[in-house]
Amino acid sequence: MPTPVRLADVVAALGGVLHGDGDLAITRLAPLESADASSLSFLANPRYAAKLAASAAGCVVVAPAQQDLVLARGAAIVTPDPYLYFARLTQWWAARTRPAAVPGVHPSAVVEPGALIHPTATIGALAYVGASARIGAGVVVGTHGHIGAGAAIGEGTRLAPRVTVGDACVLGARGILHSGVVVGADGFGFAPSQGTWVKIEQLGAVRIGDDVEIGANTCIDRGALDDTVLDDGVKLDNLIQVGHNVHIGAHSAMAGCVGIAGSAKIGRHCTAGGGAIILGHLELVDHVHITAATVVTRSILKPGQYSGLFPFDDNASWEKNAATLRQLHTLRDRIRALEKTRP
Repeated sequence: MPTPVRLADVVAALGGVLHGDGDLAITRLAPLESADASSLSFLANPRYAAKLAASAAGCVVVAPAQQDLVLARGAAIVTPDPYLYFARLTQWWAARTRPAAVPGVHPSAVVEPGALIHPTATIGALAYVGASARIGAGVVVGTHGHIGAGAAIGEGTRLAPRVTVGDACVLGARGILHSGVVVGADGFGFAPSQGTWVKIEQLGAVRIGDDVEIGANTCIDRGALDDTVLDDGVKLDNLIQVGHNVHIGAHSAMAGCVGIAGSAKIGRHCTAGGGAIILGHLELVDHVHITAATVVTRSILKPGQYSGLFPFDDNASWEKNAATLRQLHTLRDRIRALEKTRP
């Protein structure tokens, strides 16, 4: 069990206004439903306020609007954005409770000549670091990790076990790559030739900015000629495919199983729900939000939220029906106008 922490220490570290006993010992963070008297919980959505009365949480993080509701049952930390506070609280809690990585290169790791590894970095068991690779301060390369020749990993980035970073790929600072991530595999490029396929060698790399997190088993393909690029703050969930020469703008986020085909350009602060597909060579401007399972078949040049599901059919019929569907609103207005003119 983690060492208990006083509520006063939480507020001293993260801010907020404490109402209640600052000496109350907290041993865990918990949802309202399973919290006990030594738990710190939070209420971000007013729709769940009814759960407060039944919760045994020792303290609840709430917005000012819910302050009186919480104080009727116990201690509270009041903050303008409880969900953001909760996010920072989890980071603070993890830093206190997770074992720190031990700097150094494990004896079973393989480090090729010319690789530069900062003394504070950690290279796990059976990992591989290629020639001329650069590993920055505080980097963690997990067990069975692979860092290709000439690759670079920025300060404080953490690679979970079995992450692969291909030759010449660059990762920025403070990134998190979960198990099974592959950065820098070949993009899907082939030229047809008399019923066969001739491989197009992928000569670019992948460049990833600072503060990027990539979920388990997600693949970022290297560029065909220029690089595939993920800008600062991008967040990718598990099982995402990013094709060659895609560019994802800063602070965009994609949920699980999104697929982005080659050379698509995604703007800043965009989102894509789970299972969404973005076809190749399209452009999405900043602040475009794609709902789950939507297939984006044309560029989106105006910010906003977009949705679309359409039944599978042979292509010719599908295109005719899709064109008709896009005219339904206009057709409806025309029909209403005609009905008004009828005697």
